[in-house]
Amino acid sequence: MTEMTEYAHGQFSWVDLMAHDIEKAKAFYGSLFGWTATDQDTQGGPPYVMFRLDGHDVAGMGQMNDEMKSQGVPPIWNSYVNVDEVNAATEKATELGGTVIMPPMQVLSAGSMAIIQDSTGAMLSLWQKNEHIGARLVNVPGTFSWNELATRDVEKAREFFGKLFGWTFEDNPHAQSKYYVIMNGERQNGGMLQMDENWGDMPPYWGVYFTVDNCATAVDKVGQLGGRTIMPPFDLPFGRIAVVQDDQGSAFSLFEFNENADIPE
Repeated sequence: MTEMTEYAHGQFSWVDLMAHDIEKAKAFYGSLFGWTATDQDTQGGPPYVMFRLDGHDVAGMGQMNDEMKSQGVPPIWNSYVNVDEVNAATEKATELGGTVIMPPMQVLSAGSMAIIQDSTGAMLSLWQKNEHIGARLVNVPGTFSWNELATRDVEKAREFFGKLFGWTFEDNPHAQSKYYVIMNGERQNGGMLQMDENWGDMPPYWGVYFTVDNCATAVDKVGQLGGRTIMPPFDLPFGRIAVVQDDQGSAFSLFEFNENADIPE
């Protein structure tokens, strides 16, 4: 069990779902991952839910507003990177050719956040902790384990995030398309892959992976709960992966670790 007490600057620390229907999502993810859902006191702000596993915060969920839904914005999982100072990180993102989607704001006593769009067009959230450090449990079944950028220009994204967070990158020779493993210091911190013509007109985005005990069983469960399979389970040296959608259309990946693989914490 990987219990977290702190996150380094530049490390992915949190994921949350922007859902069309909060109550429906509570039922789906509670059944799929065994999460319990606790409504948060936002003191008059938009509804927010904390998902917990074995008493540990593992993910969050907000309610998408009516305006966004009427514009056809799909529900989506968001990735958060821990930063030492959110104002400085946001300013640097702008200097590097990024765009500020939501300027830094304080989230009650939990911390401060901002949303940026990188120089290739993918959105990412920044988090400066206060009382909420991020996920307290990771890399075990029912928790997030990997964050991955799919982009039309992976080299441009490398340059942007390398300068923004100090990330370095290692080539992954097992990938069918150009793929880089993100390193935050000496720790693996996610991945970047090159989108090609097979992706159609899909915009660049950060995908979220959740660990499961058995990928095939989890895919079957997604279908039983009203979701669908985008990419059925396939094997890689370090484990088995599938890409699915929940019953509202939000995509995410399932990850079954190969017990014999050397997976760093």
